[in-house]
Amino acid sequence: MIPLTHFLIVGACLFAAGLYAVLARRNAILVLVGIELMINASILNLVAFGRYDKMLYGGQVFALFAIVLAAAAVAVALAIILNVYKFHKSVNPEDIKNLKD
Repeated sequence: MIPLTHFLIVGACLFAAGLYAVLARRNAILVLVGIELMINASILNLVAFGRYDKMLYGGQVFALFAIVLAAAAVAVALAIILNVYKFHKSVNPEDIKNLKD
C-alpha cells in the first residue's frame, strides 16, 4: 500500500508546477493550464485523504464536485479567451489594456 506521504508529495509537486506556470507564462492558455494543474493537485489530495475514510468516502465525493467545477471553469475561461482573441488578436494578458470595447 502506498503511504499518504507519497500522494501529498506528488500533489505538492503538481501544485508547484501549476503555480510556476501561472506566474511565469505570458500566454493566457498556458495560465489556464497552470490553474488546471493546481486544481488537479487539490483533487489528488482529496482522493488521497478520502482513501482513509472507510465509511463515507467524503474525499471522493468532494473530488467529483471539484472535477465538475473545473470542467465548467475551463469552458467559461476558453470562451472568454476566444472572445478576447477575436477583438484584440492576442492572448497575451499584458497586451490587452482595455476590455471596455
